[in-house]
Amino acid sequence: MSDTITVTGIVATSPRHLVTSSGLAITSFRLASGQRRFDRTKQAWVDADTNWYSVSAFRQLAHNVVDSVQKGQHVVVIGRLRIRAWENADRNGTSVEVEADSVGHDLAWCTTIARRTVASPERQLDPSAETADSAGSAEVQSEEPVELSQPGPLSRPDQDSDGFLPAGSATLVSLET
Repeated sequence: MSDTITVTGIVATSPRHLVTSSGLAITSFRLASGQRRFDRTKQAWVDADTNWYSVSAFRQLAHNVVDSVQKGQHVVVIGRLRIRAWENADRNGTSVEVEADSVGHDLAWCTTIARRTVASPERQLDPSAETADSAGSAEVQSEEPVELSQPGPLSRPDQDSDGFLPAGSATLVSLET
């Protein structure tokens, strides 16, 4: 069974990135999700408990997270929840982990500039983990921001359209001059 969870919070540790001997990229960080409640006696919002999560990202997402996310930033994480009991000689406890499917900046707290990723042989996905959805999608961060140009010939304004560009009709152009 897979429990999907969406968590917003603050990145509490610098993202730690590693690549295994088999070539699998992994980035992990701790996420603090503070809870707030309205205190009727004070007539103000007050901080309540903080939930802590260990977040792990794999493959291309791992590369993009380590290139994009820093300690102290507000993020949104969507992924699979895992709760594990642990114990050692001195203590026992529970670990709450999220295997991330998506990680992004929380735009309620900041603005961000998205950069498209471009294919590069230096950062290949783990071939043993490739799926039909990820086949041929190994990418890395581009150095220049990009935007979509005006609609191409497949999406002319004089034709009936829903306003979205058809696949393959967009051209990438640099924002920097």
